[in-house]
Amino acid sequence: MPPDEHKAMNTAEKLVYMANQIATFFETMPHDEAAGGVAQHINDFWDPRMRRQFFEILEAGGMGLKPLVFDAAPKIRRPALVEKSAGALS
Repeated sequence: MPPDEHKAMNTAEKLVYMANQIATFFETMPHDEAAGGVAQHINDFWDPRMRRQFFEILEAGGMGLKPLVFDAAPKIRRPALVEKSAGALS
């Protein structure tokens, strides 16, 4: 957990934390294999909303992400943008 375990994390902080935990698991592997493992795990287990917010975090500078997560990013599937139509429910 982050230094203050009792602090409530927002969604972006949780995604950074989770991505870093995945990276920690794969860090003992050769670098290319580790980056591929991080990307594969995120592709397999994160829903499109999570991956969409992950890319928003990256585009904002990726503060707090481990370097291995940055290296995995090109292999992570970017979900399609969701457009709301006039008749769509919010």
